[in-house]
Amino acid sequence: MNAYHIIPCYAETRKRRAHQGTKFAEMPLRRLLPRAGPTNVAPSRQPYDLFWVPEVSRHSQLRFVLPQAVSVLTPPKTRASEMDFGRWGFLLLVSSYIQVMFILFPGSCQPSNAQEIHAEGYCSMYGICGQRSDGKFLNCPNSTSSVKPDELLSSKIQSLCPTMTGNVCCSADQFDVLRGQVQQAIPLLVGCPACLRNFLNLFCVLACSPNQSLFINVTSVRKINDSMTVDGIDYFVTHYFGEQLFNSCKDVKFGTMNTRAMDFVGAGAQNYTDWFAFLGRQANSNQPGSPYSITFRSNISDSSGMKPMNATAYSCGDTSLGCSCGDCPASAVCTDSSRPAPHVERSCSVKFASLKVKCLDFSLAIVYLILVSAFLLWGFLYKRKKNVPSRTKSLLKVKGESSADIPEASEVVPSVVKAHRPSVTQLYMSSFFRKYGVFVTKNPTLVLGLSLVVPLLLCIGLIRFKVETHPEKLWVGPGSKAAEEKLYFDSHLAPFYRIEQFVLASISTSSSERPPNIVTEKNLKLLFEIQKKVDDLRVNYSGSMISLSDICMKPLGKDCATQSVLQYFQMDPQNYDAYGGLSHVEYCFQHFSSAENCLSTFTAPLDPSTALGGFSGNNYSEASAFVVTYPVNNVVDETSTEYRNAVAWEKAFVHLMQDEIVPLVQSQNLTLSFSSESSIQEELKRESTADAITILVSYLVMFGYISMTLGERHHLSSILVSSKVLLGLSGVVLVMLSVLGSVGFYSAIGVKSTLIIMEVIPFLVLAVGVDNMCILVHAVKRQPLELVLEERISNALMEVGPSITLASLSEVLAFAVGSFIPMPACRVFSMFAALAVLFDFILQVTAFVALIILDVLRTEDGRIDCLPCIKLRSSNLSSEGNVKQDLGMLARYMKDIHAPLLGHRGVKIIVIVMFVGFAFTSIALCTRIQPGLEQQIVLPRDSYLQSYFDDLATYLRVGPPLYFVLKNFNYSSNSGDTNQICSINQCNSNSLLNEIAKASLTPASSYIAKPAASWLDDFLIWLSPDAFSCCRKFVNGSYCPPDDQPPCCQPDDGSCTIGTTCKDCTTCFSYSNLHDGRPSTEQFKEKLPWFLNALPSSDCAKGGKGAYTTSVDLSGYGRGIVSASSFRTYHTPLNKQSDYVNSMKAALDFSSKMSRSLKIEIFPYSVFYIFFEQYLDIWKTALINISIALGAVFVVCLILTSSIWISTIILSVLVMIVIDMLGVMGILGIQLNAISVVNLVMSIGIAVEFCVHITHAFMSSTGDRGTRTKVALSTMGASVFSGITLTKLVGVIVLRFAKSEVFVVYYFQMYLALVLIGFLHGLVFLPVVLSICGPPSSASADVQQHQQTTAQTS
Repeated sequence: MNAYHIIPCYAETRKRRAHQGTKFAEMPLRRLLPRAGPTNVAPSRQPYDLFWVPEVSRHSQLRFVLPQAVSVLTPPKTRASEMDFGRWGFLLLVSSYIQVMFILFPGSCQPSNAQEIHAEGYCSMYGICGQRSDGKFLNCPNSTSSVKPDELLSSKIQSLCPTMTGNVCCSADQFDVLRGQVQQAIPLLVGCPACLRNFLNLFCVLACSPNQSLFINVTSVRKINDSMTVDGIDYFVTHYFGEQLFNSCKDVKFGTMNTRAMDFVGAGAQNYTDWFAFLGRQANSNQPGSPYSITFRSNISDSSGMKPMNATAYSCGDTSLGCSCGDCPASAVCTDSSRPAPHVERSCSVKFASLKVKCLDFSLAIVYLILVSAFLLWGFLYKRKKNVPSRTKSLLKVKGESSADIPEASEVVPSVVKAHRPSVTQLYMSSFFRKYGVFVTKNPTLVLGLSLVVPLLLCIGLIRFKVETHPEKLWVGPGSKAAEEKLYFDSHLAPFYRIEQFVLASISTSSSERPPNIVTEKNLKLLFEIQKKVDDLRVNYSGSMISLSDICMKPLGKDCATQSVLQYFQMDPQNYDAYGGLSHVEYCFQHFSSAENCLSTFTAPLDPSTALGGFSGNNYSEASAFVVTYPVNNVVDETSTEYRNAVAWEKAFVHLMQDEIVPLVQSQNLTLSFSSESSIQEELKRESTADAITILVSYLVMFGYISMTLGERHHLSSILVSSKVLLGLSGVVLVMLSVLGSVGFYSAIGVKSTLIIMEVIPFLVLAVGVDNMCILVHAVKRQPLELVLEERISNALMEVGPSITLASLSEVLAFAVGSFIPMPACRVFSMFAALAVLFDFILQVTAFVALIILDVLRTEDGRIDCLPCIKLRSSNLSSEGNVKQDLGMLARYMKDIHAPLLGHRGVKIIVIVMFVGFAFTSIALCTRIQPGLEQQIVLPRDSYLQSYFDDLATYLRVGPPLYFVLKNFNYSSNSGDTNQICSINQCNSNSLLNEIAKASLTPASSYIAKPAASWLDDFLIWLSPDAFSCCRKFVNGSYCPPDDQPPCCQPDDGSCTIGTTCKDCTTCFSYSNLHDGRPSTEQFKEKLPWFLNALPSSDCAKGGKGAYTTSVDLSGYGRGIVSASSFRTYHTPLNKQSDYVNSMKAALDFSSKMSRSLKIEIFPYSVFYIFFEQYLDIWKTALINISIALGAVFVVCLILTSSIWISTIILSVLVMIVIDMLGVMGILGIQLNAISVVNLVMSIGIAVEFCVHITHAFMSSTGDRGTRTKVALSTMGASVFSGITLTKLVGVIVLRFAKSEVFVVYYFQMYLALVLIGFLHGLVFLPVVLSICGPPSSASADVQQHQQTTAQTS
């Protein structure tokens, strides 16, 4: 019967290596891959891939399961008899064992005493003498001469061992077993013919060489049932052959598991001696491996008459054998045979002794020093030039005349001479606001009523108000290429499955100590208790009771593919003591792939690295966390019953964890974090209402501040009349009305709101609106009371109306520019904000002006503020006449301290040097800003997902799956596409899969961890006549399964053959049927469905069912085109947001290069790409939008001021503010994303308010630059500080108490920085710049016209 098993068991080598103390590279068995998530996350969820790996069947056959995402695995519909031969899965071909068979006789092992002959033509073993108790056959120690085989046996030997002719040392039965076992190794190695030929030669010579006795020495025999059988041999092999064999096979890929074949056929051997040691170890009873020991030796004594085996060894670089570049990088056909150089980060730097400075920082420092030196030199020369004539006229100088300021010396000529006439725009605006002020004063009620009609009507649209919480619809643009590719992948191939997961971790006693081991008897029993609660969880949905068993992935039919250490006990607590308790778990950590009692309920090994966390290397006993994962079926259609059932159960799962499991775990001094597939979406929904109280409190605080700021506080006796509580409340109501009108308008046209709109826009519009309210009220209060009310209102509007209009239009345009951001959440936010600010501006200049008039009339009539129906009999209203003269403490500070201080030359120099210096520093800090958006930030700070994402980063260290998707693969024989893609022999050296394998050698730059799993490679190998047990057919042309997959039934047969080999089956093709090893178009078309439906087994591991079921879209493939197919590999571990961005960019660059090179459409796909696509060009997007916003503001300023000079100054200050904002982002570690880009764009509009009022007052006043600067600060400085800075500060500070971190980081921190930077630039830097190089005054004509208007109205 059997003669040889060629492939030793991988699992047994694990034990042997452990016994020898050799460091062993564990094979990844079942791997859980994290999604990407926004962090790290999910963005919304991070995907996981489950792998299937070696499994030892109960029939002592070595069975393996190949990796495939469980979400795409479907249990095969096999007949019961099919399941008898072993569990469903993939055969992992490693090596099989050498079994030399003799007749069975019980006995004991003893040295060989037989007279051995070591000469040419003699055998050392011949014939089958018995078998061991576990069924492994043994050979006879038989020193007989070689025999001439009959013609049939000779032809069989020639087909497998073409170099062997003449006599042989093996019987027909021995060779049949050899052939049957070798067929398991062929699919692994056939991609590189040189490796396969060398591997076959090693065992062909061992089994059948006519000169066997020259290199085989039987060292021990065993007596079994009165017959002697071989128990150990020495196999002498030359060092050269061993080296050549190993070198030809060490790089051969095993694509289905995204790794190298040597990990399986050689247990990851690093040299040929390790490989030979692995192949020759004698297996224990009922364990896979060789039935007797084989000691491979290379040295031999001359006196023995023996000599090492030195069969022909082929190099994988031999072009005649056609190994691919992926399997043999040293092949001559490879364009670049050398291993790619490791990626090294390089940056330009300059060294000063031990100090290392970046080139950019050094260049900026040099430029800054040059500019500062030039400025100081200019100031010195300018002052010296002006001082020369002053000495000749020193006696003419008037005491007190200013000569301190550098630029002011040029203002000796009266300003009236240099003043220019106002532009048509300025005259028109002045005329408009004067006439409008008269009209609104006469008709305040009419204006108030008409201005409220439109916002109130728009509020009707709120009945269609909806909030968007779907992560993809919030953060992914509709035109996103990644979104289109995801849709293509999901619809043509398969979506990722859903993940329900929890992490149970121990707690360290101190930060410096490692957490204690989680794998204890107490914790395991706690885990059983938790698992029982999860299994018992039921939820009623649509009248059906849904449990985990109803929705989970069941790759083998009935058991969920739960990833938990409890699988080592078959998920049954009754097995805990029966299996050995804690010691059994520790045993399974080391033997999870070999021990049958460690298999999971779904009959696949469980890799402890997927169920444990917090350990280093393979020290699983140091683990500090249990990671339990429940894969759940996923579907694209969100309206399907299957999808809704899953969501309903997930909600119940979260409630169970929160209400029962967390308290239970905390009582045991452990921590628990958990998540479901729908958790992020549900948390976003909760976040939309989480800060309602914060919003309410903020409005109350703002209302109180406005009332205090607008009111008079001079006399306690008149406070009931002079207070502005009702006016402040009315202003807040107008702000709310503008926000509601904007939301109502967009809701009416079907645009959904977001949580950002609900929480940020009210603060934003309130801060902007309060500015205008304060400025308008302060302007009215500055007017002399002796003027009639119409004149006071008209003069106030003429004074601040243009600047308010300029600031508001700039804000609207800046916000509108944000609508060009591709991220939906930010685009919609910008749209809502722009319209709300526009409505607010209109209401301020209409309704609020009317309210000011009504409030003035109330005050003059002596009526109580909040109760205007009540009139005081006596009041000290006469004192109000002094309001104009009483500037207040802040105004006095601006006039007497702040303005004179900025007028000193030394202060000006310090201001210019410091502000410009910080701008240059901010440019350097910009390079520290990283793209991305941490997923924890967008969630509430009290969300249970916060700890979950932290645990993912702590315990999971594997990369997400990466698919290279091909569109419209032309498999016709004349297209050449096949060889441009595959990576086996005869494939192009620069083929797609060869290039992927090459890229995996430099993971630091490519972010590709492994070679790709290729359905095309496996299909071509499956078709190959060399893999004679794979593609087979009956005589009638129908598919014939491998021999180990009974029953063998031909179509239309009335009976099936069960338990025997399939008869009348031949290989699908002979060598002559294929063209250079490739099928024709018709052959490809006919056999591809066979391959995809072929169940892998021991005889043929290359069956595509399960492994590639969803890797190929067969719709319409009959036309010679495969519309979609994918090749799976993995990214390297991605720990930072920049890693996700860089990995995506690297994959896109690689695909783009391959598409151009191969003229085939290829795109990469990973589940996190859809969320990170925006970051690929985020800097470009930011700079473009900032430039557009700056340009829009410049145009508005130019139109309204008609002065390029002042518009350029405003633009320069705004540019510095934006640069400083970027510098603050670098300091605070705020990432660059769509939210921060929108903030930067909006900061331009908001910053205009800090500049435009000062510049307008500067241009409207008379005198030299210094005088006009002091006048501008005296008149508008207090309003800018109290009405703009403090109001925005109050509105921003409230955001600090928001429950969502996104508002704290991107709105509180960034807006607080904007307020402070804007305040400093508007009230410190800008006045200094205006005093040095401000434009001439344009006030003379205005003053004249105003005086004429005043006279006429009088």
